[in-house]
Amino acid sequence: MDMKRRPENIQAQRETSYLGGGNGAYVEALYARYLEEPASVDPKWRAYFSSLQDGAVPQAPSALMRSETPQTGLEPIVRPESSSLYLSPDGVEKQAAVLRVINVYRVRGHQHADVDPINLLVRQEVPDLELSFHGLGEQDLDSVFHTGSLVAPDQLSLREIIDLVQTTYTGCIGSEYMHITDTVQKRWIQKRLEEVRVQPDFAPEFRRQILERITAAEGLERYLHTKYVGQKRFSLEGAESLIPLLDELVRRAGSRKVKEIVLGMTHRGRINVLVNILGKSTGELFLEFEGKYDPAKSNGTGDVKYHQGFSSDINTPCGPVHLALSFNPSHLESIDPVVEGSVRARQKRRNDSTGAQVLPVLVHGDAAFAGQGVVMETFNMSQARGYATGGTVHIVVNNQIGFTTSHPYDARSTSYCTDVAKMVQAPIFHVNGDDPEAVVFVTQLALDFRMEFHKDVVIDLVCYRRQGHNEADEPAVTQPMMYRKIKDHPTLRGSYAERLAAEQVITSEHADTMVEHYRAALDEGRVVARNILTEIKKIFDVDWSPYRDVAWSHPADTSVPVIEIQALSEKINQIPEGFELHPRVAKIVNDRRKMAAGAKAVDWGFAENLAYATLLQDGYTVRLAGQDSGRGTFFHRHAVLHNQKDGSSYIPLKNLHAGKPGFTVIDSLLSEEAALGYEYGYATAEPNALVIWEAQFGDFANGAQVIIDQFISSGEAKWSRLCGLALFLPHGYEGQGAEHSSARLERYLQLCAEHNMQVCVPTTPAQMFHMLRRQMIRPFRHPLVVLTPKSLLRHKLSTSTLDELSQGAFQPVIGDHELPDNSNVERVILCSGKVYYDLLEGRKTRQQNDTAILRIEQLHPFPRVLLREEMQQFLNAKQVIWCQEEPQNQGAWYQIQHHLEENIDSKQVLGYAGRPASASSAAGYLKLHIQQQETLLEDAFTVVGQQKQTA
Repeated sequence: MDMKRRPENIQAQRETSYLGGGNGAYVEALYARYLEEPASVDPKWRAYFSSLQDGAVPQAPSALMRSETPQTGLEPIVRPESSSLYLSPDGVEKQAAVLRVINVYRVRGHQHADVDPINLLVRQEVPDLELSFHGLGEQDLDSVFHTGSLVAPDQLSLREIIDLVQTTYTGCIGSEYMHITDTVQKRWIQKRLEEVRVQPDFAPEFRRQILERITAAEGLERYLHTKYVGQKRFSLEGAESLIPLLDELVRRAGSRKVKEIVLGMTHRGRINVLVNILGKSTGELFLEFEGKYDPAKSNGTGDVKYHQGFSSDINTPCGPVHLALSFNPSHLESIDPVVEGSVRARQKRRNDSTGAQVLPVLVHGDAAFAGQGVVMETFNMSQARGYATGGTVHIVVNNQIGFTTSHPYDARSTSYCTDVAKMVQAPIFHVNGDDPEAVVFVTQLALDFRMEFHKDVVIDLVCYRRQGHNEADEPAVTQPMMYRKIKDHPTLRGSYAERLAAEQVITSEHADTMVEHYRAALDEGRVVARNILTEIKKIFDVDWSPYRDVAWSHPADTSVPVIEIQALSEKINQIPEGFELHPRVAKIVNDRRKMAAGAKAVDWGFAENLAYATLLQDGYTVRLAGQDSGRGTFFHRHAVLHNQKDGSSYIPLKNLHAGKPGFTVIDSLLSEEAALGYEYGYATAEPNALVIWEAQFGDFANGAQVIIDQFISSGEAKWSRLCGLALFLPHGYEGQGAEHSSARLERYLQLCAEHNMQVCVPTTPAQMFHMLRRQMIRPFRHPLVVLTPKSLLRHKLSTSTLDELSQGAFQPVIGDHELPDNSNVERVILCSGKVYYDLLEGRKTRQQNDTAILRIEQLHPFPRVLLREEMQQFLNAKQVIWCQEEPQNQGAWYQIQHHLEENIDSKQVLGYAGRPASASSAAGYLKLHIQQQETLLEDAFTVVGQQKQTA
């Protein structure tokens, strides 16, 4: 029997005949919508289209043709079976197959894109890019089909459709964007790609400028390679198209009214960017290569050339753009959150809530982008309320090799190094670094997407590394096949110059002249970057000069009149009408009202909130971020109040002063490295903000050790970067185990030198109040590490009075003022933090009035003079004991022992009382903790000199 005459096929034709003729455009549009957003079409149509993809001939939902109002704007036209305009079932199937082909090129075309300049990448098998996979063949190439949502004429032959999608999606740009769920964003990208088939028609003069920038990129590297043989510079050779990319990015950003760009990048290519984009003088650069610098003009220790930052103003068609390249150590991606924080501060200063005026740009390495967790953490911040900067342009300089990794799959478990960006649905454009025009086109597309949708976007610049990891490295030892290809591969400047000459855009003589002119400029030590401006008046710049060369002992009046404290208290304790507090929180607010009236002692939470209120009153801003900072991990702060009726929130400090700088408190994402790096970046850009990062528990800062070591402790010494960031690290031994006791005080003290950081351990609410105020009122902008309390937050003895807030000041050393007669003192116990209250109760229990207890509240810079003054009162004492809760190899003991010895009398003996040395920071068993605590307190009152010290 003829297959077409089988009863089941006749029935199928009857059930699908309405799909032909005038209904075709409607069904095709509906199918195109299904391919992009399956959930956007009716479930019956969804089931029908799904079965088409499975190869079945289903019963079509004909009733929908009469009932659904199509969202495409097309009205279905139902034709009778006798109409000659309807498509056959086979025609319907082929039309659906063509739409599937278009869609699969959008989804998977990048896997066959020509993006590797040295042809090392092995193309993956993608069966669905073959026509036969969809039931199409050579016989269909000249048939005309509807193009659906393709940016093209409504009807084209299959041959023309294939040519269009292959040119667009498998050329020198591989586009990944179909993972984005927002249809508007996908359609926007489709239009930009498909309307020009990613083949822009650049003007001849613009193309000559691209060649000039490539010539500059190559020229600098060759010059340095011959003049400074063997010196590390982390060459850009093989990735020279980064220079025209950044040049176009700055120019186009200026045309989009961007005023500032903050650029973060690793060391590869940094010298080239400094010279050819930011306009660093080549004469200065050569002096650095020759090791010539004037120590008198240098601050601190300095850093290597390929870690340095720089800033300049660049002229663009729509005005100047300030470009700042951030300093960055060799910890690669750690700069990412630092840049984002700096951008957020600059946006805040400009009242730029959408990120239209300040743009973050991050240049990554391929292996680091895939391998370092801070990249994921930074992406996770990109749309979070407290961290969003309106989208970042990410540029991956993809050398296809990580350091000396033998194969890309040794560096990651994903197809692309950029796959991590899909977590935030960022579009990713892979581009062949040997096609500079494609690179520039992608740059324009990426920036426009970021400005349009305020989201992250990624350019994967696929290139290669002509030299080794550094100029002393021999990569062919481990990469023989790759470097055999690279050795024979023409340079980008040469190949692009030949291309332009062949197209009569330039002559070969013109290309040679570019090389000669650039070489001459280098010989003369000139600035070789384009459009560098000088003496630009910048109203949003920050003058850091008042904060330089200021000593930590600079006086600061942190007192506040009682009447002002009470007025501020009334405001921050005022609850909106109808706002229902949780009963426990309501009690805290009522207690704070009593504290303000002097009827109750001031506790830590109230003192801290008052410190913020007074700083806001003085015109400073406050930014506090941590994993539970709004409420406070220990249920103590309550800077954010929550309505028990509807879940709404109210921030009293944010509503304190209408029209004045404000208060921001953020319950951060569960991150340490990126979160702390972000706050560091913010603080380096804004000296008038008290910026605080709070760890949930002090030793959780372990996860941010790179930021602490490479930025916070040493940023001033290496790069002259001042920063007033405060770290709140909850610390105290309450038997909660190794991970909830110690903030690892010893690590911060080990990093301390040259007054680079302040390390404080306040023991009263008043101390906290004055310490926070001092951090802003005194023009000393250095990081502040605060070991904040846990159990002391509610300790009956750890309270203050209103007078201590209004009249006092922060005391680096607190003497013992409770003893009746200092002349009878035979023992002085020195301590910091919570153990003081244990010692105080221990002395009372033992009635040991011959023992004085002094608190050192600031451990760095160490207050030698103040301690010496206090010790002068106890010259009759024979023993001086340092008592700490931490194990002997941890805490402050080994870091401050020399300070203590220098501040006691020669006849006095210095001893230690504390936990014995331990590999763990604290005991995990509560019984052992209690036993150790009792022992160290007993030792504090009985130990004789050095006898209790252990190895």
